[in-house]
Amino acid sequence: MPLLDTHQHLFYRDVAGYGWADGIPPLAEGDFTLEDYSALTEGLGVGGTLFMETGVDDADYQAETRHVHGLAQEPGSGIRGLIASIRPEEDDGFDAWLDETAAMGVAGYRRILHVMPDDLSEGDTFRRNVRRIGETGRVFDMCFLARQLPLATALAAACANTRLVLNHCGVPDIAGGGLDPWRADMTALAEMPNVTCKLSGLMAYCAPDAMTAEAIAPYVDHVLEVFGPNRMVWGSDWPVVNLAKGLPEWIAVTRGILGKLTADEATAIAHGTAERVYRVKLS
Repeated sequence: MPLLDTHQHLFYRDVAGYGWADGIPPLAEGDFTLEDYSALTEGLGVGGTLFMETGVDDADYQAETRHVHGLAQEPGSGIRGLIASIRPEEDDGFDAWLDETAAMGVAGYRRILHVMPDDLSEGDTFRRNVRRIGETGRVFDMCFLARQLPLATALAAACANTRLVLNHCGVPDIAGGGLDPWRADMTALAEMPNVTCKLSGLMAYCAPDAMTAEAIAPYVDHVLEVFGPNRMVWGSDWPVVNLAKGLPEWIAVTRGILGKLTADEATAIAHGTAERVYRVKLS
């Protein structure tokens, strides 16, 4: 069953700066290129990807999108769409960037919020511009920590016209046994019909000696229960997944999760929901 990877990062240090990765040994040096990804996933059933903006230094986020858009045009890139970085909290230049990226055919946008003040997503300008994204028919990916999930629910309620995708199952503290209040907050968020949950990142939140399918199972099971496969997409979070056991291991764990579902449920998570939500085609 082919996977549509909705969370493929790429590092090109001659194009952009990645200050957030400084001091993180698996990510602090070198590039992580499209060729690297293709070699790593060869034979593992990844049928296509959505490039996910990589949290580059503020001065470089537009340069990153333009560069990867060029890569996506190359034969055999496998990139079916881009999720571009954007700044909804700023009116200055917002519409111009929205127009430019729309002309590129991007699938959606993201503003990383877990490193920003909590009140950023509560601002009138931010919410108005997220609604503008919805008016274009595109998706807004939300990147919140577990403690911030009520902010995600409030944003979803304020931007009901916009399809929202929660990254990394809301970043639960698996190493710390943080099922609660994460479970209740995820249940509340799942009541928002415009929200989809991304199955990604979980292995990196485990304790170093317990990065296993068993450790993440309670969290996966709860997301399956409250969102259901038709509101779940899959992502690799490569190369951040190297903080765990790497992408091939995550794909193997994913196959184990999908293998316990019906064929229709597995297909939804593997690629069907992502094709519908992001309006892309795997082939």
